[in-house]
Amino acid sequence: MATDDLQLRDASAVLAKAADENFPVAPFFLPRAWRDDLMAVYGYARLVDDIGDGDLAPGGADARYLGVDPDAADDRLALLDAFEADLHRVFDSTPRHPLMRALQPTVRRCGLTPEPFLGLIAANRQDQVVARYETYEDLLAYCELSANPVGRLVLGITGTATPERIRRSDAVCTALQIVEHLQDVAEDLERDRIYLPAQDMKRFHVREQDLAAPTAGASVRALVAYEAERARCLLNEGTPLVGSVHGRLKVLLAGFVAGGRAAVHAIAAAGYDVLPGPPKPAKPRLLREVGAVLRGEG
Repeated sequence: MATDDLQLRDASAVLAKAADENFPVAPFFLPRAWRDDLMAVYGYARLVDDIGDGDLAPGGADARYLGVDPDAADDRLALLDAFEADLHRVFDSTPRHPLMRALQPTVRRCGLTPEPFLGLIAANRQDQVVARYETYEDLLAYCELSANPVGRLVLGITGTATPERIRRSDAVCTALQIVEHLQDVAEDLERDRIYLPAQDMKRFHVREQDLAAPTAGASVRALVAYEAERARCLLNEGTPLVGSVHGRLKVLLAGFVAGGRAAVHAIAAAGYDVLPGPPKPAKPRLLREVGAVLRGEG
């Protein structure tokens, strides 16, 4: 098989994960240029997360693209360093990784800056050394790196960034990150990570071993309900972002907010028992939430 075909196959495997997200990454109703740019950014974000989580495809192909010896393909920090070097090539030369090469036209066309991309790398570096968060404020600081850059990139791609929209977008993105953490409590624990603030766990009398149970007890459910309400409030804070734009972008942003709302509803519908597996929103509920957001309903 030709090298170009192998690169396309590897890149496609990363992009295919978009179907598993809580919200549509690049829906069909958007202009083709926006769809291409959003998928390029998604490919970047997905790949850096896969590096940070140790979820790269076997065989060391990504390491080779980035100039890392395949024998060091399990060294996540070395891969993140090489990934950052390739990001800088996006802005000043020719990147090595196929997903980075796909990103370069988007960066140039939209005038994107390195900062949000670097934030996502910093979040994954933090994941290698920080596995617990003492306070909610500590978790928010992590979300500033791990989630908020994505919303800022969407605003950059669509040419709609303003200070107020960025503030609202940050609230939505942080909420979506918190919701994802709630859905993935059991999976994160398998990676020896806990994104529930330790202060809150203590307040609700939840121990780490309680999170390893097959199903959640009353204390864990109360804690998850508390954090889900925080996420819901953040979504409400960010929802005016939708009304500040028009046309197809308004529908896209409504989809982001609705995806978060539907996920919070799914968690509540599961009785806040997230330990057996991630509660996922049903499509009819998601569509209802999109309609409610577009109508400006709380």
